[in-house]
Amino acid sequence: MDISRQLKNAIATGNLRFGQRQALAACALGEAKLVILAANCPTEFTDDLHARHPEVTKFRAVMVNRELGIACGKPFSVSTITIIDAGESDLLTLESNLE
Repeated sequence: MDISRQLKNAIATGNLRFGQRQALAACALGEAKLVILAANCPTEFTDDLHARHPEVTKFRAVMVNRELGIACGKPFSVSTITIIDAGESDLLTLESNLE
């Protein structure tokens, strides 16, 4: 799956949140369906997110935060993308790749 293409599709047709605070808030409210983490997202945050919200699917991308920001069309680095509604993308078919 081409994650960059699917992200652009989801941004255009769905509902996404960017950043670690937004991810924690969406998970706490039960809105998050998937959290995509940059390859260089801090392991402390990843472990904390998994401990607090084990029910949410988490996928670690092969892209670092700078590349993830570019893939989303953002002029800044993005370490975490939370999918609330995937729109017409296939992002929700991703399976968790974290232990």
